[in-house]
Amino acid sequence: MTGALAIRRAGPGDAAALAEIGARTFDLTFGHLYPPEDLATFLAESHSEAAYAKLLGDPRYALWLLADAGRPVGYAVAGPCGLPHPDVRPRDGELKRLYLLPEVQNGGWGGRLFDEALAWLERDGPRRLWISVWSENFGAQRFYARHGFGKVAEYEFPVGRVRDIEFMYRREPAA
Repeated sequence: MTGALAIRRAGPGDAAALAEIGARTFDLTFGHLYPPEDLATFLAESHSEAAYAKLLGDPRYALWLLADAGRPVGYAVAGPCGLPHPDVRPRDGELKRLYLLPEVQNGGWGGRLFDEALAWLERDGPRRLWISVWSENFGAQRFYARHGFGKVAEYEFPVGRVRDIEFMYRREPAA
């Protein structure tokens, strides 16, 4: 790490960088949980350059890169809520992804990315926000609880043949 960390909004030319950091952080965080073929298929579908190019081209989504002297070390994705909960409304927003490489964790950068994403989600005023968290990611659960999110349900998140238990967290708009 050079200490030249900076967050910037991702643009159309960042699909390859997002695919690389997305796949890398997912593999580092969760790769040990899945058979190699299931992990490879999931990464090829969910963290491909084409998948990120599609998100970058959709004005309903915003993506950010955390870079260390230009090298991606984290990222975040926000957009409309797509969680399988009966209370989800069309106007609801979701922090879909927020991941950092281990070397930059616990330095406040995750919180800064989180703040950027939530500010963007609430740019037109307060709204109901959602987050999905792996059931065993206790640190993230505590972080989101400190920011007013409460667990409302759980669901199965597929990675190939494996089904992870994910918790859905929600925060109501401030009155």
